[in-house]
Amino acid sequence: MTSAATVAAVPGRGHWVRGVVQDVAPPGVDDLAPGYLDPALLPVELLADAAGRALAEYGPAALTYGENQGALRLRALLAERTPDDPDFAGPEQVMLTAGTSQALHLIATTLARPGDVVLLDEASYDLAQRLFTDCGLLLRRIASDEGGTSVPALDEAARAVRAEGRRVAFLYATPTFHNPTGRTFSRARREELLSVAARHGVLVVEDDAYAELALDPGEPVPSMAGIAGHRGVLRLRTFAKTLAPGLRLGWLTGEPGLVGRLVGHGLVQSGGALNHTMSMMVTRLLEDGAYDRHLPVLRAGLRERRAALLRGLTSAGACGWTAAPSRGGFFLWLECAPGLPEEQLIAKAFASRMRIAPGSRFGHAGRTAVRLSYAFNPPGLLERAGRRLATHLHDPARHQEGKGSC
Repeated sequence: MTSAATVAAVPGRGHWVRGVVQDVAPPGVDDLAPGYLDPALLPVELLADAAGRALAEYGPAALTYGENQGALRLRALLAERTPDDPDFAGPEQVMLTAGTSQALHLIATTLARPGDVVLLDEASYDLAQRLFTDCGLLLRRIASDEGGTSVPALDEAARAVRAEGRRVAFLYATPTFHNPTGRTFSRARREELLSVAARHGVLVVEDDAYAELALDPGEPVPSMAGIAGHRGVLRLRTFAKTLAPGLRLGWLTGEPGLVGRLVGHGLVQSGGALNHTMSMMVTRLLEDGAYDRHLPVLRAGLRERRAALLRGLTSAGACGWTAAPSRGGFFLWLECAPGLPEEQLIAKAFASRMRIAPGSRFGHAGRTAVRLSYAFNPPGLLERAGRRLATHLHDPARHQEGKGSC
């Protein structure tokens, strides 16, 4: 091991290698911010076996430049996982990507130009916002309610951008297990948003990273792409949330013409399929059913972690706070009644050796809100951290002073 890399022990989770993994929290800090999986949930043995089998089957073909759009066999398997669109044509509508972030960058640099406007929820995935602005795109935030993106607000925003003489690049939407709020939009809301987007000629980019991570029973809501028959919608999927983020592998689906434009990007033409070797590994997992056997185990682990965090939060009676309903994904979104400044809450949490993600990081304005991830830590730690955080949410001094809810 090089001198630049140090090993950080993580109780109950083995070891992280500092200098190798991203953003390691200081020792002793309970980190409820990361949007990725607990190391204990990463299927190391499953992937090691898949790597060996892929190399044995494909040999040097797994190690050279891949077909630009992605290996046909994997694209065909992924096309079969699009049951909510009966008109889906097949693998020609699928493109492999190096995960959602790379797909967003590809879209932002191929289908948009600097100065175009991205429409997105007032609270949206922070790193997508950073990526869009790095590409020279402007952000226009849209109001939302408990049901998701406001339909009248979307219509108004699209009209306003046009009146300003600007072009809408696309609507960035996360209607299933939304990041950061965890909400899921109803079918009716999705249909209304699609209708407005179509009326204004606005492309919808549907970030569906958590689609396979429903944790509660119930019939899944069809994707916006499925409802629209993929007309005017690009749907982004990833294995980062279900297998491992280090794979850097995902896929997108869309109309053949749009997919063709993305495949024509210079990056793809130069290097071929994005993360070709990893895609051969995942092909084996899909072919033999190992991936589908893995998903229920992962969901059970996430369900246990979500329950532990909620137990901790409710144990001390976190008065004045509400948690947005989250039926899946990685996150809980807590909003506080007026009275507790965000900066004060974050400082209190950090002083008690805890890191949380403030709502302002996602563009949220107004009353204090925080995003809590239950995906990254073991259940025992989550329950203890939730209990500690609840003591900061519950402010007895305010009641003693007759100031109402905290």
